[in-house]
Amino acid sequence: MRREDVQPLLVQAADRLPEPDLADAAWAAGVQSSRRRRRLVVLGVIAFIVGAIIASILIEVGTSGNADITPPPNPPGYVEASGKISGIDFWVAPPPGSERFLDRLETPLGDRLELPDKVRPLAKHTLDSVAAVVLVKQGDRYAPVLLGEDGSWAQADIGLVPVGGESPLSAGAVSPYGRIVAFPQPGELITVNATTAEISHFPLPGGREFRSVSWVQDEQRVLVSGSGAAYQVVVGEGGDGEQAVVQVSATNDPDEATSPYRIQTGSVMRYLFNGRWMENSPLTLPVRSWQGQTMSSNTAAARVFIAENLPEVPTRVSQPQVVAAISTLRTLPSRLLVLGEPQDNPPTFEGAGDRPFVREAGCCVVLGWYDDSNVLFRVHGWVLAWNLETGRVRRVTEMRVDQVALGPGLRL
Repeated sequence: MRREDVQPLLVQAADRLPEPDLADAAWAAGVQSSRRRRRLVVLGVIAFIVGAIIASILIEVGTSGNADITPPPNPPGYVEASGKISGIDFWVAPPPGSERFLDRLETPLGDRLELPDKVRPLAKHTLDSVAAVVLVKQGDRYAPVLLGEDGSWAQADIGLVPVGGESPLSAGAVSPYGRIVAFPQPGELITVNATTAEISHFPLPGGREFRSVSWVQDEQRVLVSGSGAAYQVVVGEGGDGEQAVVQVSATNDPDEATSPYRIQTGSVMRYLFNGRWMENSPLTLPVRSWQGQTMSSNTAAARVFIAENLPEVPTRVSQPQVVAAISTLRTLPSRLLVLGEPQDNPPTFEGAGDRPFVREAGCCVVLGWYDDSNVLFRVHGWVLAWNLETGRVRRVTEMRVDQVALGPGLRL
Protein backbone atom coordinates (compact mmCIF):
# COMPACT_ATOMS: atom_id res chain seq x y z
CA MET A 1 0.00 0.00 0.00
CA ARG A 2 1.26 3.39 -0.88
CA ARG A 3 1.59 6.11 1.76
CA GLU A 4 -0.67 8.46 -0.18
CA ASP A 5 -3.52 5.87 -0.04
CA VAL A 6 -3.69 5.76 3.87
CA GLN A 7 -5.45 9.08 4.49
CA PRO A 8 -8.36 8.42 2.03
CA LEU A 9 -8.97 5.05 3.66
CA LEU A 10 -9.15 6.60 7.19
CA VAL A 11 -11.62 9.23 6.04
CA GLN A 12 -13.76 6.52 4.42
CA ALA A 13 -13.82 4.45 7.67
CA ALA A 14 -14.70 7.46 9.82
CA ASP A 15 -17.67 8.29 7.61
CA ARG A 16 -19.28 4.94 8.56
CA LEU A 17 -19.25 5.72 12.43
CA PRO A 18 -22.33 7.39 14.04
CA GLU A 19 -21.73 11.03 14.76
CA PRO A 20 -22.17 11.78 18.53
CA ASP A 21 -24.82 14.24 19.64
CA LEU A 22 -22.90 16.45 22.05
CA ALA A 23 -26.06 18.16 23.26
CA ASP A 24 -27.64 14.83 24.30
CA ALA A 25 -24.48 13.81 26.18
CA ALA A 26 -24.41 17.08 28.06
CA TRP A 27 -28.13 16.71 29.00
CA ALA A 28 -27.61 13.16 30.33
CA ALA A 29 -24.64 14.23 32.43
CA GLY A 30 -26.63 17.12 33.87
CA VAL A 31 -29.58 14.87 34.81
CA GLN A 32 -27.26 12.42 36.60
CA SER A 33 -25.57 15.22 38.56
CA SER A 34 -28.98 16.66 39.52
CA ARG A 35 -30.10 13.27 40.90
CA ARG A 36 -26.96 13.02 43.03
CA ARG A 37 -27.58 16.50 44.44
CA ARG A 38 -31.21 15.62 45.28
CA ARG A 39 -30.13 12.46 47.14
CA LEU A 40 -27.60 14.43 49.15
CA VAL A 41 -30.21 17.05 50.02
CA VAL A 42 -32.72 14.37 51.16
CA LEU A 43 -30.13 12.62 53.30
CA GLY A 44 -29.14 15.93 54.86
CA VAL A 45 -32.76 16.73 55.72
CA ILE A 46 -33.25 13.29 57.33
CA ALA A 47 -30.07 13.68 59.38
CA PHE A 48 -31.19 17.14 60.51
CA ILE A 49 -34.61 15.85 61.61
CA VAL A 50 -33.10 12.92 63.56
CA GLY A 51 -30.61 15.23 65.25
CA ALA A 52 -33.36 17.65 66.20
CA ILE A 53 -35.43 14.84 67.76
CA ILE A 54 -32.47 13.57 69.80
CA ALA A 55 -31.61 17.10 70.93
CA SER A 56 -35.19 17.75 72.03
CA ILE A 57 -35.21 14.52 74.06
CA LEU A 58 -31.93 15.43 75.78
CA ILE A 59 -33.17 18.94 76.51
CA GLU A 60 -36.41 17.57 77.99
CA VAL A 61 -34.57 15.10 80.21
CA GLY A 62 -32.10 17.71 81.33
CA THR A 63 -34.74 20.32 82.18
CA SER A 64 -36.94 17.82 84.01
CA GLY A 65 -34.05 16.64 86.25
CA ASN A 66 -34.59 12.99 85.28
CA ALA A 67 -37.94 13.12 87.06
CA ASP A 68 -39.50 10.70 84.59
CA ILE A 69 -36.73 8.07 84.91
CA THR A 70 -37.65 5.30 87.33
CA PRO A 71 -34.73 4.07 89.46
CA PRO A 72 -34.04 0.35 89.31
CA PRO A 73 -35.97 -1.67 91.88
CA ASN A 74 -34.22 -3.05 94.95
CA PRO A 75 -33.11 -6.68 94.63
CA PRO A 76 -35.28 -9.41 96.22
CA GLY A 77 -34.81 -9.66 99.96
CA TYR A 78 -33.54 -6.09 100.27
CA VAL A 79 -33.24 -4.76 103.83
CA GLU A 80 -33.44 -1.03 104.43
CA ALA A 81 -30.32 0.57 105.90
CA SER A 82 -30.54 1.55 109.58
CA GLY A 83 -28.95 4.95 109.05
CA LYS A 84 -25.57 6.51 108.36
CA ILE A 85 -22.24 6.53 110.19
CA SER A 86 -19.73 9.11 108.95
CA GLY A 87 -21.90 9.52 105.85
CA ILE A 88 -21.90 5.78 105.01
CA ASP A 89 -25.05 3.64 105.09
CA PHE A 90 -25.00 1.03 107.84
CA TRP A 91 -26.98 -2.08 108.68
CA VAL A 92 -27.21 -3.89 112.03
CA ALA A 93 -26.40 -7.59 112.01
CA PRO A 94 -28.78 -10.12 113.56
CA PRO A 95 -28.13 -10.40 117.31
CA PRO A 96 -25.67 -12.96 118.65
CA GLY A 97 -27.34 -16.27 119.38
CA SER A 98 -29.57 -16.07 116.31
CA GLU A 99 -27.00 -17.37 113.80
CA ARG A 100 -28.40 -20.89 113.56
CA PHE A 101 -31.78 -19.50 112.51
CA LEU A 102 -30.46 -17.49 109.56
CA ASP A 103 -30.85 -18.63 105.96
CA ARG A 104 -27.81 -20.57 104.79
CA LEU A 105 -25.36 -19.92 101.96
CA GLU A 106 -24.36 -23.28 100.47
CA THR A 107 -20.61 -23.96 100.35
CA PRO A 108 -18.24 -26.97 100.56
CA LEU A 109 -17.86 -26.13 104.27
CA GLY A 110 -21.21 -27.77 104.91
CA ASP A 111 -23.57 -26.94 107.74
CA ARG A 112 -20.85 -27.57 110.32
CA LEU A 113 -17.10 -27.14 109.78
CA GLU A 114 -15.32 -29.97 111.54
CA LEU A 115 -12.53 -32.36 110.66
CA PRO A 116 -13.42 -35.86 109.51
CA ASP A 117 -12.19 -38.90 111.42
CA LYS A 118 -9.70 -39.76 108.67
CA VAL A 119 -7.80 -37.42 106.37
CA ARG A 120 -5.82 -38.61 103.37
CA PRO A 121 -2.23 -37.43 102.78
CA LEU A 122 -2.00 -34.60 100.27
CA ALA A 123 0.70 -36.52 98.39
CA LYS A 124 -1.89 -39.20 97.57
CA HIS A 125 -4.91 -36.92 97.23
CA THR A 126 -4.10 -33.58 95.62
CA LEU A 127 -6.71 -30.85 95.28
CA ASP A 128 -7.61 -28.67 92.31
CA SER A 129 -8.71 -25.69 94.41
CA VAL A 130 -8.66 -25.03 98.15
CA ALA A 131 -11.91 -24.01 99.84
CA ALA A 132 -10.54 -23.82 103.39
CA VAL A 133 -7.46 -24.45 105.53
CA VAL A 134 -7.35 -25.42 109.20
CA LEU A 135 -4.41 -26.32 111.43
CA VAL A 136 -4.38 -29.41 113.62
CA LYS A 137 -2.22 -29.28 116.76
CA GLN A 138 0.18 -32.23 116.96
CA GLY A 139 2.41 -31.86 119.99
CA ASP A 140 4.22 -28.55 119.69
CA ARG A 141 3.55 -28.25 115.95
CA TYR A 142 0.65 -27.66 113.57
CA ALA A 143 -0.29 -29.80 110.58
CA PRO A 144 -2.07 -28.02 107.69
CA VAL A 145 -5.29 -29.75 106.64
CA LEU A 146 -6.86 -28.56 103.38
CA LEU A 147 -10.47 -28.77 102.23
CA GLY A 148 -10.94 -29.00 98.47
CA GLU A 149 -13.75 -27.55 96.39
CA ASP A 150 -15.15 -31.07 96.08
CA GLY A 151 -15.58 -31.33 99.86
CA SER A 152 -12.66 -33.76 100.41
CA TRP A 153 -9.86 -33.27 102.96
CA ALA A 154 -6.09 -33.74 102.63
CA GLN A 155 -3.19 -33.20 105.05
CA ALA A 156 0.16 -31.71 104.03
CA ASP A 157 3.26 -33.52 105.21
CA ILE A 158 4.85 -30.73 107.23
CA GLY A 159 4.87 -29.53 110.84
CA LEU A 160 4.61 -25.79 111.44
CA VAL A 161 5.75 -24.04 114.61
CA PRO A 162 3.80 -21.26 116.36
CA VAL A 163 4.61 -17.63 115.52
CA GLY A 164 4.31 -15.02 118.24
CA GLY A 165 2.81 -17.67 120.49
CA GLU A 166 -0.06 -18.24 118.04
CA SER A 167 -0.83 -20.60 115.19
CA PRO A 168 0.76 -19.57 111.86
CA LEU A 169 -2.55 -19.33 109.97
CA SER A 170 -3.53 -16.04 108.33
CA ALA A 171 -6.89 -15.21 106.77
CA GLY A 172 -4.95 -14.45 103.56
CA ALA A 173 -3.13 -17.79 103.44
CA VAL A 174 -4.78 -19.16 100.27
CA SER A 175 -3.61 -17.90 96.87
CA PRO A 176 -6.02 -16.11 94.49
CA TYR A 177 -6.51 -19.22 92.33
CA GLY A 178 -6.76 -21.59 95.28
CA ARG A 179 -3.73 -23.70 94.39
CA ILE A 180 -1.14 -22.68 97.00
CA VAL A 181 -1.24 -21.99 100.73
CA ALA A 182 1.38 -19.85 102.52
CA PHE A 183 2.49 -19.88 106.16
CA PRO A 184 4.84 -17.52 108.04
CA GLN A 185 7.59 -19.24 110.00
CA PRO A 186 10.63 -18.00 111.93
CA GLY A 187 13.13 -16.84 109.32
CA GLU A 188 11.21 -18.21 106.35
CA LEU A 189 8.00 -18.44 104.38
CA ILE A 190 6.61 -21.91 103.60
CA THR A 191 4.19 -22.69 100.79
CA VAL A 192 2.19 -25.85 100.12
CA ASN A 193 1.02 -26.50 96.55
CA ALA A 194 -2.33 -28.29 96.81
CA THR A 195 -2.22 -29.47 93.18
CA THR A 196 1.21 -31.13 93.41
CA ALA A 197 1.78 -31.58 97.19
CA GLU A 198 5.10 -29.73 96.74
CA ILE A 199 6.40 -27.89 99.82
CA SER A 200 8.72 -24.92 99.27
CA HIS A 201 10.85 -22.85 101.67
CA PHE A 202 11.76 -19.18 101.09
CA PRO A 203 14.31 -17.61 103.48
CA LEU A 204 13.56 -14.24 105.06
CA PRO A 205 15.79 -11.68 106.78
CA GLY A 206 16.57 -12.85 110.31
CA GLY A 207 15.67 -11.27 113.62
CA ARG A 208 11.99 -10.78 112.89
CA GLU A 209 8.84 -12.51 114.06
CA PHE A 210 6.54 -12.87 111.03
CA ARG A 211 2.86 -13.48 111.70
CA SER A 212 0.82 -12.59 108.62
CA VAL A 213 0.73 -13.40 104.90
CA SER A 214 -1.22 -11.91 102.02
CA TRP A 215 -1.01 -12.88 98.34
CA VAL A 216 -0.32 -10.37 95.60
CA GLN A 217 -2.98 -10.85 92.90
CA ASP A 218 -0.67 -12.46 90.33
CA GLU A 219 -0.12 -15.48 92.64
CA GLN A 220 3.62 -15.10 92.04
CA ARG A 221 4.37 -13.01 95.14
CA VAL A 222 3.45 -12.97 98.82
CA LEU A 223 3.53 -10.19 101.40
CA VAL A 224 4.77 -11.53 104.74
CA SER A 225 4.79 -9.23 107.74
CA GLY A 226 5.40 -8.84 111.45
CA SER A 227 5.44 -5.91 113.81
CA GLY A 228 7.31 -3.10 112.05
CA ALA A 229 8.59 -5.26 109.21
CA ALA A 230 7.15 -6.56 105.95
CA TYR A 231 8.59 -8.12 102.80
CA GLN A 232 7.46 -9.07 99.33
CA VAL A 233 8.63 -12.60 98.53
CA VAL A 234 8.73 -14.00 95.00
CA VAL A 235 7.35 -17.56 95.16
CA GLY A 236 6.80 -17.98 91.41
CA GLU A 237 8.87 -17.18 88.35
CA GLY A 238 9.15 -13.45 88.96
CA GLY A 239 10.47 -10.95 86.44
CA ASP A 240 13.89 -10.59 84.84
CA GLY A 241 16.35 -9.27 87.39
CA GLU A 242 13.68 -9.07 90.11
CA GLN A 243 14.87 -9.44 93.69
CA ALA A 244 13.58 -12.51 95.50
CA VAL A 245 12.85 -10.51 98.67
CA VAL A 246 11.94 -6.80 98.70
CA GLN A 247 11.33 -4.77 101.84
CA VAL A 248 7.84 -3.27 102.09
CA SER A 249 6.77 -0.22 104.05
CA ALA A 250 5.10 -1.57 107.20
CA THR A 251 3.42 -0.52 110.46
CA ASN A 252 3.33 -2.00 113.96
CA ASP A 253 0.18 -3.93 113.02
CA PRO A 254 1.27 -7.26 111.45
CA ASP A 255 -2.14 -7.66 109.80
CA GLU A 256 -1.97 -4.36 107.94
CA ALA A 257 0.31 -5.35 105.04
CA THR A 258 -2.23 -6.76 102.58
CA SER A 259 -2.63 -6.68 98.82
CA PRO A 260 -4.12 -5.20 96.70
CA TYR A 261 -5.59 -2.85 99.34
CA ARG A 262 -5.22 -2.21 103.03
CA ILE A 263 -7.70 -0.30 105.16
CA GLN A 264 -6.16 1.78 107.90
CA THR A 265 -7.21 4.71 110.04
CA GLY A 266 -7.67 7.70 107.77
CA SER A 267 -7.30 6.09 104.36
CA VAL A 268 -7.47 3.12 102.03
CA MET A 269 -4.04 2.31 100.61
CA ARG A 270 -3.23 0.48 97.38
CA TYR A 271 -0.17 -1.72 97.01
CA LEU A 272 2.08 -0.83 94.05
CA PHE A 273 3.77 -4.24 93.61
CA ASN A 274 7.22 -2.77 94.25
CA GLY A 275 7.24 -2.48 98.02
CA ARG A 276 5.44 0.87 98.16
CA TRP A 277 1.91 2.09 98.80
CA MET A 278 -0.20 4.96 97.55
CA GLU A 279 -3.42 6.40 98.92
CA ASN A 280 -6.47 5.18 97.04
CA SER A 281 -9.01 7.25 99.00
CA PRO A 282 -9.38 9.05 102.33
CA LEU A 283 -11.51 7.38 105.00
CA THR A 284 -13.20 8.86 108.05
CA LEU A 285 -14.65 6.39 110.55
CA PRO A 286 -14.95 6.29 114.37
CA VAL A 287 -12.22 3.67 114.77
CA ARG A 288 -10.63 2.68 118.06
CA SER A 289 -8.67 -0.23 116.58
CA TRP A 290 -8.67 -2.48 113.53
CA GLN A 291 -9.06 -6.26 113.74
CA GLY A 292 -7.63 -8.85 111.34
CA GLN A 293 -6.61 -8.37 107.73
CA THR A 294 -8.11 -6.41 104.87
CA MET A 295 -9.64 -8.77 102.31
CA SER A 296 -10.35 -7.41 98.82
CA SER A 297 -12.75 -8.28 96.02
CA ASN A 298 -12.82 -6.79 92.52
CA THR A 299 -14.88 -3.83 93.75
CA ALA A 300 -14.29 -3.33 97.48
CA ALA A 301 -12.02 -3.95 100.46
CA ALA A 302 -13.34 -5.13 103.83
CA ARG A 303 -11.99 -5.10 107.38
CA VAL A 304 -13.43 -5.16 110.92
CA PHE A 305 -12.90 -2.32 113.37
CA ILE A 306 -13.79 -1.82 117.02
CA ALA A 307 -15.64 1.47 117.18
CA GLU A 308 -15.55 4.31 119.59
CA ASN A 309 -18.89 5.03 121.20
CA LEU A 310 -21.56 4.83 118.49
CA PRO A 311 -24.64 6.88 119.39
CA GLU A 312 -26.31 5.37 116.30
CA VAL A 313 -26.06 1.85 117.79
CA PRO A 314 -25.77 2.01 121.61
CA THR A 315 -24.44 -1.00 123.52
CA ARG A 316 -24.45 -1.87 127.22
CA VAL A 317 -21.64 -4.31 127.96
CA SER A 318 -19.36 -4.17 124.92
CA GLN A 319 -18.01 -1.86 122.28
CA PRO A 320 -19.65 -2.26 118.88
CA GLN A 321 -17.60 -3.92 116.18
CA VAL A 322 -18.18 -3.02 112.55
CA VAL A 323 -17.53 -4.75 109.22
CA ALA A 324 -16.42 -1.96 106.89
CA ALA A 325 -16.83 -2.75 103.18
CA ILE A 326 -15.17 0.21 101.47
CA SER A 327 -15.70 0.57 97.73
CA THR A 328 -12.58 0.85 95.57
CA LEU A 329 -14.69 2.09 92.62
CA ARG A 330 -16.13 5.59 92.50
CA THR A 331 -19.39 4.30 91.03
CA LEU A 332 -20.24 2.03 93.97
CA PRO A 333 -21.06 3.04 97.57
CA SER A 334 -19.30 1.89 100.72
CA ARG A 335 -21.32 0.08 103.40
CA LEU A 336 -21.04 -0.79 107.09
CA LEU A 337 -22.43 -3.69 109.14
CA VAL A 338 -22.59 -3.13 112.91
CA LEU A 339 -22.13 -6.28 115.00
CA GLY A 340 -24.04 -5.17 118.05
CA GLU A 341 -25.49 -6.97 121.04
CA PRO A 342 -29.07 -7.76 122.10
CA GLN A 343 -30.65 -4.83 123.90
CA ASP A 344 -33.69 -6.56 125.38
CA ASN A 345 -33.83 -9.96 127.09
CA PRO A 346 -30.38 -11.05 125.89
CA PRO A 347 -30.10 -14.78 125.15
CA THR A 348 -27.55 -16.89 126.99
CA PHE A 349 -24.95 -19.45 126.05
CA GLU A 350 -26.02 -23.04 126.46
CA GLY A 351 -24.89 -24.25 129.87
CA ALA A 352 -23.57 -20.82 130.84
CA GLY A 353 -26.28 -19.80 133.29
CA ASP A 354 -27.50 -16.28 132.70
CA ARG A 355 -24.32 -14.99 131.05
CA PRO A 356 -25.44 -13.07 127.94
CA PHE A 357 -23.91 -13.26 124.49
CA VAL A 358 -21.28 -10.56 124.15
CA ARG A 359 -19.16 -9.89 121.06
CA GLU A 360 -15.84 -9.41 122.78
CA ALA A 361 -12.93 -7.59 121.17
CA GLY A 362 -11.14 -9.80 118.65
CA CYS A 363 -14.07 -12.18 118.21
CA CYS A 364 -14.80 -10.99 114.69
CA VAL A 365 -12.65 -10.69 111.57
CA VAL A 366 -13.19 -10.65 107.82
CA LEU A 367 -12.24 -13.98 106.21
CA GLY A 368 -12.67 -13.11 102.54
CA TRP A 369 -15.31 -12.87 99.83
CA TYR A 370 -17.68 -15.46 98.43
CA ASP A 371 -18.14 -13.20 95.38
CA ASP A 372 -18.11 -9.46 94.74
CA SER A 373 -21.40 -9.06 96.63
CA ASN A 374 -20.86 -11.25 99.72
CA VAL A 375 -18.34 -10.54 102.47
CA LEU A 376 -17.43 -13.57 104.60
CA PHE A 377 -16.63 -12.91 108.25
CA ARG A 378 -16.19 -14.82 111.48
CA VAL A 379 -18.08 -14.20 114.70
CA HIS A 380 -18.02 -16.34 117.82
CA GLY A 381 -18.51 -19.90 116.59
CA TRP A 382 -19.81 -19.05 113.12
CA VAL A 383 -18.86 -17.98 109.62
CA LEU A 384 -21.43 -15.56 108.19
CA ALA A 385 -21.97 -13.88 104.82
CA TRP A 386 -23.17 -10.29 104.39
CA ASN A 387 -24.66 -9.36 101.02
CA LEU A 388 -23.79 -5.75 100.14
CA GLU A 389 -26.60 -5.45 97.58
CA THR A 390 -29.45 -6.57 99.85
CA GLY A 391 -28.07 -5.94 103.35
CA ARG A 392 -28.98 -9.52 104.36
CA VAL A 393 -26.78 -11.65 106.61
CA ARG A 394 -26.74 -15.43 106.13
CA ARG A 395 -24.99 -18.24 107.97
CA VAL A 396 -22.30 -20.12 106.11
CA THR A 397 -21.23 -22.72 108.65
CA GLU A 398 -20.96 -23.41 112.34
CA MET A 399 -17.29 -23.61 113.31
CA ARG A 400 -16.06 -26.62 115.25
CA VAL A 401 -12.44 -25.59 114.64
CA ASP A 402 -10.49 -22.76 116.25
CA GLN A 403 -9.37 -20.99 113.07
CA VAL A 404 -9.97 -21.15 109.36
CA ALA A 405 -8.62 -19.49 106.22
CA LEU A 406 -10.93 -19.50 103.20
CA GLY A 407 -10.09 -19.83 99.50
CA PRO A 408 -11.77 -19.43 96.10
CA GLY A 409 -12.70 -23.13 96.09
CA LEU A 410 -15.47 -22.10 98.45
CA ARG A 411 -17.69 -21.08 95.53
CA LEU A 412 -19.87 -23.93 94.32
